[in-house]
Amino acid sequence: MTNPKEITIPQPAPRRLACSRCGAEFGCDLSGNCWCAEETAKLPMPVKGKDCLCRECLRKAATAVS
Repeated sequence: MTNPKEITIPQPAPRRLACSRCGAEFGCDLSGNCWCAEETAKLPMPVKGKDCLCRECLRKAATAVS
């Protein structure tokens, strides 16, 4: 019998995304350790059909909103 404590679930590989504003490629870590979690700027999640912003565009958008 397998010991449940010995079972490891592999973490998903970071996704490669293109910024929905400028097209810059960047990584998104779905395990919750994404660089955007470290940002002080918090914006709503992207709308359907759009994806996340790169670090620079996220910061610019947060500045425009504040």
